[in-house]
Amino acid sequence: MRRHHFCLYFLAFSLAIAGLTQQYTSDDTQVISRVHTNQKVVALTIDDGPHNKVTPDILTILREKNVKVTFFVLGTNAKDFPGIVAQEVADNHEIGVHTYSHASLPNLSRQKVDEEFNKAEEVIQSIAPKPNLFRPPGGAYNQQIIEAARQKGYTVILWSVDPKDWSCPPAEKVVDRVLNAVQPGSIILLHDGQYPIPTPKALGTIIDRLRERGFEFVTVSELLQYNETRSSLNLFNKRELVQ
Repeated sequence: MRRHHFCLYFLAFSLAIAGLTQQYTSDDTQVISRVHTNQKVVALTIDDGPHNKVTPDILTILREKNVKVTFFVLGTNAKDFPGIVAQEVADNHEIGVHTYSHASLPNLSRQKVDEEFNKAEEVIQSIAPKPNLFRPPGGAYNQQIIEAARQKGYTVILWSVDPKDWSCPPAEKVVDRVLNAVQPGSIILLHDGQYPIPTPKALGTIIDRLRERGFEFVTVSELLQYNETRSSLNLFNKRELVQ
């Protein structure tokens, strides 16, 4: 019952954020949701952690499967669990910024937006190299957010595959949603910031099934190396790097 109530709460919160994402999507073309490539490469990204129960399980699976991912870390959680972030770095995963407190950035003043960046950077850079990737919470952004991120040297990363693991579906459903949506150059969104969540149970199967299809796993920064010389806009006005 407790798990059910928690998942309903998180679902309501995430749907509210999703509405903000749609409302505040700008016409800026520097927000990357996937890389268009013929190469069968994808990037797994994991948001909202670290979590002291979930993230260690995920790290164990990634170590066993020899897969590197990009963790978009919350500053407040990194402050609480610096050792887990240190282990992510030691395992050669990539660290990106996901703000300090998971605030809905379009609702904040520029001063407050800068504070979210600065506080997150202060914590993360005491543990890991300075990140150069940023993902806004819930994917919600506007021109002010883009400008703030650029001024701090960040590339803004969204996603093209969202299996909605945050809503606590069965692990099999998470796997099916990824397999049905993935394509070369996909950026896959997963989460590790809440407990319970089906992500650890689903992750190994996702990796195995995609490898069976011939996919390789890279970090987001590695995926961006597959970019070409021109860009096109997808339906959500987010850039796809195109051949």
